[in-house]
Amino acid sequence: MTLTLPPQAGPAPTLQPTGWLRYFSFSVDHKVIGLQYLVCGFLFYLVGGALAGAIRTELLTPISDFLPRETYNEVLTLHGTVMIFLWIVPVVNGAFGNYLIPFYVGARDMAFPRLNAVAFWLIPPAGLLLIGSYFIAGAGASQSGWTAYPPLSLTTPATGQVIWILSVLLLGGSSIFGGINFIATVLKMRRPGLGLMQLPMYCWAMLGTSILVVLSTPVLAGTLVLLSFDIIAHTGFFNPALGGNAVVYQHLFWFYSHPAVYIMVLPAFGLVSEILPVHARKPLFGYTTMVYSILAIVFLGLIVWAHHMFTSGTPPWMRLFFTIATSFIAVPTGIKFFNWLATLWGGKLSLNSAMLFACAFIVNFVFGGITGVALAQVPFDIHVHDTYFVVGHFHYIVYGGTVFVIFSAVYHWYPKFTGRLLNEPLGQAHFWLTFVGFNLCFAPQHWLGLNGMPRRVAEYDPQFTWMNQLSSAGALLMAISTLPFLVNVLVSAFRGEVAGDNPWNALTPEWLTSSPPPVENWKGEAPLVTHPYGYGSAPDAIDLKATSGRELWSSGRS
Repeated sequence: MTLTLPPQAGPAPTLQPTGWLRYFSFSVDHKVIGLQYLVCGFLFYLVGGALAGAIRTELLTPISDFLPRETYNEVLTLHGTVMIFLWIVPVVNGAFGNYLIPFYVGARDMAFPRLNAVAFWLIPPAGLLLIGSYFIAGAGASQSGWTAYPPLSLTTPATGQVIWILSVLLLGGSSIFGGINFIATVLKMRRPGLGLMQLPMYCWAMLGTSILVVLSTPVLAGTLVLLSFDIIAHTGFFNPALGGNAVVYQHLFWFYSHPAVYIMVLPAFGLVSEILPVHARKPLFGYTTMVYSILAIVFLGLIVWAHHMFTSGTPPWMRLFFTIATSFIAVPTGIKFFNWLATLWGGKLSLNSAMLFACAFIVNFVFGGITGVALAQVPFDIHVHDTYFVVGHFHYIVYGGTVFVIFSAVYHWYPKFTGRLLNEPLGQAHFWLTFVGFNLCFAPQHWLGLNGMPRRVAEYDPQFTWMNQLSSAGALLMAISTLPFLVNVLVSAFRGEVAGDNPWNALTPEWLTSSPPPVENWKGEAPLVTHPYGYGSAPDAIDLKATSGRELWSSGRS
């Protein structure tokens, strides 16, 4: 019997595009997906920033002379929705979470790679649908603000409002898929020998954030479905004319939307906790207390929603409960600030762009936290509710507390993404323009609110003109600050200084491989890092069994 061998098989077909094309593909590589989130989010940030520029241009004068009133309402709604759902949430969660979490747990990829890709690819069509609604003839975009309160959302043009709901539902589905994936990855994909209390702090931040996402986002989704029934089928869930209750909508909406603040801020807390020790050359102070403070914020974040509703006819006992609960949430947040300051104290600070943005975050968020505690007190909140004081506070939290961290993280991890360093003088120019412009834009809004200027309106009392012009000048500086950042990112990708594998001499696992990393993160066994903040400690903080880990430890040890 003659055995005939089959012809020699050729090389296996390439399942994924290579080179820059992979960033436009349905990739399942967590690093590619993370950068897809980051670039896509920044493009929507430019759109949201342009909308903010239109708002501040309108507010240069007390009369409505730049945008028609209906258009102003559309622009206002799109700005808030784009910035929250298409920029901050996808980037601080999806971009950095996808890129870093598998490294931190010693995994080759996320627990559910295909679900991970689906979560990202829900975002571009949702964003295009939302923005495209503005150009629909005879309908236009939603005009009811990013909160979509009825009865306003029931009386404005229905088409734009229904498109807004559909877009937010798609984005909520993306968040839920991502949250499930992060929980499974952190809890089930850890390298053998790596305990929960040995994880970098960003893992804990993302675990807490994902718990909030999975618990609260379905409530928003169900609420918006009921609102769409009221709009399309004329049911009476929230329509007072048909026996509905608009206040119930507020309860359901804020049960998600106040945790949404922590969905934006907790990952930022985690990123800052990774950046400060590296550039201060000190261990992160109070690791255990920071973990428990995250868990406390997750719990308390779910029971403070009605402090947004002190003027909505809430009974005195409810006002008292939510005042106390909101005041309590300042305690675990304050613990974190103490720990960050203690990490910086006595450190060998490197005041580069990443560090400057991280330190500015601390300053901005402390101010936003103080005004937040003030708003938690019923008598004060009743006085400034629906004024520009709330606008100023909100932006100090979500821009000063998250966007500053996003920029800090880009400067810190850009060498890992590309293998090249960003230009430091351009980074410093970006920081100072952003920091000065941000505070010039939003600090005066507290004064405006205290003196009675209402938010979400295009016309105001002429006595507020000068302060609004000052705020608009700050917004212009923030817009200008984007230019050095864009030039820096694009030019440095091709001409930037070669960074090497670990330019910061950091100890966390993502720096213990090549820059950019290979497809499955490490060429050999994943290193076991049990002391990610062990600056000044012995080299037994890392398992040297992996060849690549040994080489990088010897070259990158502080």
